[in-house]
Amino acid sequence: MQAIKGNMIFAFFHLFLLIGILVIAFYSLFQGNVLRFALIIILLTVYYFIALHKNVKDEIQRKRKEKKKKKKKK
Repeated sequence: MQAIKGNMIFAFFHLFLLIGILVIAFYSLFQGNVLRFALIIILLTVYYFIALHKNVKDEIQRKRKEKKKKKKKK
């Protein structure tokens, strides 16, 4: 139970952090600083593929397997 709680805290922390960085990126774009916007978006994309992409794919697969198991039980 502690591991799940820790994972949820970690996930929400990263979610709010990424949303905050996206807000800063779009604020920079509206201010006319296209270079800063592009740099932030590129770095967020790289971060996603390095740190999060594998875990996101694994979670999607896990949920699909659970869904299939529920359908078989019915």
